[in-house]
Amino acid sequence: MRSAKRAAAAALLTVSALAVAGCAAGGGSGSGGDAASCEPAGEDVTLTFTSWIPGIEDAVAMWNEENPDIQVEVQTGPSGNAGTYQNFFNQLEAGNAPDLGQIEYDALPNFRVQDGLVDLGACEDVLAAEDQFLDWTWGQVTLGTEDEVYGIPQDQGPMALFYRSDLFEQNGIPVPTTWEEYREAAVQIRELGGYITNFSDSDINQFAGFVWQAGGQWFENDGDAWTVNLTGEESTTVADYWQDLIENDLVSTYPAWTDEWNNAYNSGEVWTWNSAVWGANSILSGAPDTSGNWSVALAPQWNAGDEKAGNWGGSSIAVFNGTDHLYEAAKFALWLNTSEEALTSLNETAQIYPATTAGLELPVLQEGVEFYGGQPIYDVFAQAATQVDPNFTWGPTMTQTYGDVSDGFKAAAQGNGTLLEALEEGQAATVSTLEAQSIPVAE
Repeated sequence: MRSAKRAAAAALLTVSALAVAGCAAGGGSGSGGDAASCEPAGEDVTLTFTSWIPGIEDAVAMWNEENPDIQVEVQTGPSGNAGTYQNFFNQLEAGNAPDLGQIEYDALPNFRVQDGLVDLGACEDVLAAEDQFLDWTWGQVTLGTEDEVYGIPQDQGPMALFYRSDLFEQNGIPVPTTWEEYREAAVQIRELGGYITNFSDSDINQFAGFVWQAGGQWFENDGDAWTVNLTGEESTTVADYWQDLIENDLVSTYPAWTDEWNNAYNSGEVWTWNSAVWGANSILSGAPDTSGNWSVALAPQWNAGDEKAGNWGGSSIAVFNGTDHLYEAAKFALWLNTSEEALTSLNETAQIYPATTAGLELPVLQEGVEFYGGQPIYDVFAQAATQVDPNFTWGPTMTQTYGDVSDGFKAAAQGNGTLLEALEEGQAATVSTLEAQSIPVAE
C-alpha cells in the first residue's frame, strides 16, 4: 500500500505546486499549514456541514447531544457530481462555503487545485490518526504528501455484483462469474422481458471502476507532466463491451437515481447492478418491495479465475478554505469517521463501509442483512476490497472529465455515437482543460 502513496506523491506534485501558486479564487483565512491555526476557539461554535449521505443527520445529532459547545448544522443535497460539487465551487468563489463538506476521493484533487481546502495537517490529532485508517484511504486524502491532509477518510467503494437471486434461481440462470457469462445471461433475461442491468450514462465514475478492474489507467504523472489516456486498451475493451449491450438492447438506459431507475429495480424489470458497497442502500431504499430477494457476489471477471475488483467512490470529510474554526471542524470530522457510534449509525442508515481498520470489525458488519435475505454481504465486500489495485491515479480535473465524457455517453445511450467516441472527446476536452489551467500535459 505504501507504493500507492509514492505513486500519488509524483502524481500530485504538479497539482500541489499550482494550488500553492493560487490557480483560482478561494485562498483566504482558512488555508492551512500553521499549527497555530488549529487552536480551540475558546467559545461556543456552530459549524456548517454539507453531505448527501442518507441518515447522516442521525450521527450529527449524536455529536450535538454530546458536544454542546461545538454544534453542527447539517445540510443534505444531491450527490457530488449531481450538483453538490458545483455548489461548493460557487460557494468558494463567493466566500460563503460551509465549514465542512463531503468530497469523494476522485474529486479531492479538483478542490485542491482550486485552493479550496484547508490543510488539516496543522492539527496534531489529525496527523496522529493516520494509523487508524487503511493505507490506501489515507493516501487518497494526503495526495501523496507527508504532513498535509486534505480530508478525513470516511469510506471505501469496492465493487461487487448485486443481483436478484430469486429471479436467477426461478429461471435457472447461473449467476455470472465472468463478463462473457454476464452477456449470455443478459440475452436470456431479455428474452424473458427484463434487463440484466441499467447502463447509467451519467455515472462515469462507475465506468472508471470498470476500467480500474480491467487494469486500465486514465492518468499518470512522472512529476513533470500529466499523461491522459482515456482510450487505452483496457478502456477500449470496457467501452466496446458496454456498447455491444446497448446496441443490442440488452441493458436499460434509465437516468440513474430517478423514479424511473428505482421503479425498474423495484418492479423486477432490472435484475442486477454492478456497484460499490454503498450501493446496498440505494437498492434498499429504491426497491423496497424486493426485500429479501437480493444477494451479493464478487464482480464478474474478464478472465475466468481472476480475482480483481474495481472501486467506485469512497468519500472524505474536508474542511473548506475560509473556515474560522479549523480545530473544531477537524475534531468533528475525526469523530464522525473513527468513533464506533458514528460508524455504526452511518452503516445502519446508509450502509457506509468504513475507511478505518477498526471500523471493518464493527459488530454490525458481521451480521446478516435482512433486505439481502440475511446474507452477511460485507463479507463479500471485505474480499473485494483486497482485490482492488491501490495504485489507480485520479487526474486533477476529474469533475470536468466526468462531465465531458457524460455528454458523449448520453448521446451513445440514445444511439448517437459510441462510448469510445465519447472517451476520445472526453480526452481531448480534458487535455484542453489542463492546458487552460497551465497544468503541464505530456506530448
